[in-house]
Amino acid sequence: MLPKILIHSLLCSLLIGVAHAAPDLRNTEMQLAKSLQAIKNNRLDIALNEVDSLLRVNPNFKLAYLVKGDVLMARAGAIDNFGSAAHAPRDKINDLRDEARVRLQRALSQSDIKLIPRFLWKLDAQQKYALVVDTSRATLFVYENVNGEPRYVTDFYITIGKLGTEKVSEGDKRTPIGVYFVKADLPKSKLADMYGSGAYPLSYPNEWDRKNKRTGSGIWLHGTPSGTYSRPPRASDGCVVLANDDLNKLAPYLQVGITPVIITNQMDWSNEQDQGERDALLQEVEQWRKDWASLDTGAYLRHYSRDFSSDSADYAAWAKQKQLVNSAKAWIKVNLSNVSVFTYPEQPNMVVVNFEQDYTSSNLSNRMKKRQYWIKNNNRWQIVYEGAA
Repeated sequence: MLPKILIHSLLCSLLIGVAHAAPDLRNTEMQLAKSLQAIKNNRLDIALNEVDSLLRVNPNFKLAYLVKGDVLMARAGAIDNFGSAAHAPRDKINDLRDEARVRLQRALSQSDIKLIPRFLWKLDAQQKYALVVDTSRATLFVYENVNGEPRYVTDFYITIGKLGTEKVSEGDKRTPIGVYFVKADLPKSKLADMYGSGAYPLSYPNEWDRKNKRTGSGIWLHGTPSGTYSRPPRASDGCVVLANDDLNKLAPYLQVGITPVIITNQMDWSNEQDQGERDALLQEVEQWRKDWASLDTGAYLRHYSRDFSSDSADYAAWAKQKQLVNSAKAWIKVNLSNVSVFTYPEQPNMVVVNFEQDYTSSNLSNRMKKRQYWIKNNNRWQIVYEGAA
């Protein structure tokens, strides 16, 4: 009779179809899956060869050591479950089981590479790449900007906060959900060992976080400590963590101040309805520009929600200030360029619009990067936040 590891429900359900999986784009996961497939088929020598090959490349891969230990114990007939080493800490074993589950799911989900995430409605010409983090699958996706549309490039296994997502306050060990941007590139030489081969701070808290009184800071993309290949799916204090080799592979895709990083509880994929919604939103942005340039302050202000706020004013103060400013203008010209649009995770009727604004009037000229949050209420898009990007 085969050892119980071969009929363990989790592994059996996940291993169905591994032999027919898509091309090997996730080498670590696929090699791990091949090893477990060999165990399932009672081909323990093959399983041992596969896991030894994996360890030669990644000698600090704890999950691979657990699998190897199971293979050796299975050969001796002394195993009854996945990770059944005697006296092993249960919490550590459970962490590794979670990692095995996530990595196997990743190995079997190659069809996603043909889909387009709905969060990336429009990329501007400067944004060469965009990242989407699907926390439910411990996966960071990389998309290339091809004429404003996202195209899948690659993806990586990641770790998130110990207590999951929906960050609210400092120290809550959760990863935020939202639209962020890479703020800096911190080299290994300036970091403690726990951050691995580098770190890329993100723009948490963003404007929506602050509007909702979310606190905390220091949410980074970073690597793992020396002597550690990877961490369980939930093991950080809120950061998004990659294996050092993966972080090094990710680095060429990151542009400080430019690359968007959308973090979501679950990936949503684009459909035909999204295109119509995007086009309607872009038309509304263009009408906002025209109404501003027309000096029709009433029409201009109708684009703003009564819940609107900027960094220093609510709707009433904003309206009063715009009426005062426009009354002193003989003419206004407003041009927008490098427009990008991102739908906001967990906020199905909200988008983040970024653009460069070239403003000229009879008594003032300036150029700035601006960010707006638009919310759809009663089938109409309106601005709920506006400020410098």
